[in-house]
Amino acid sequence: MDAIPARLTVVTLGARDMATLRAFYRALGWRELPGADDGWSAFQLGGVLLALYPLPALAAEAAPASAPPAGGWAGFTLACNVDARDDVDAAFAAAVAAGATPIGQPADREWGGRSAYVADPEGNRWELAWARTAVFDERGSLVSFG
Repeated sequence: MDAIPARLTVVTLGARDMATLRAFYRALGWRELPGADDGWSAFQLGGVLLALYPLPALAAEAAPASAPPAGGWAGFTLACNVDARDDVDAAFAAAVAAGATPIGQPADREWGGRSAYVADPEGNRWELAWARTAVFDERGSLVSFG
């Protein structure tokens, strides 16, 4: 076994307003794990856990010598790949209806897929994408990307 397995298991977002962020992800129809509260929350997304943790507490653990970021885009995106090209438009509409801010309308991309961008209530960017090479298992976990 390698010292660090080649896998991603948890993405943690530092939340400025836990109640609002939790409500947004629940409004997408995602099931919050039992035991969640405004001190920690998580959503099982295929083979990855999306965790929410209060930003000051996360900063104390992950960046103790730094001040928590003030807001805005942090320079990364999260992605949710859908099963079909036309599903991008439906996912975009559902995210906006749940309270996401539209960032980039659904568009065909030069790489052969289709995607759109939204921001959650704290500015975290999500790409809603379709790629013909993406293969998922029965749980929705990505098993191959080309």
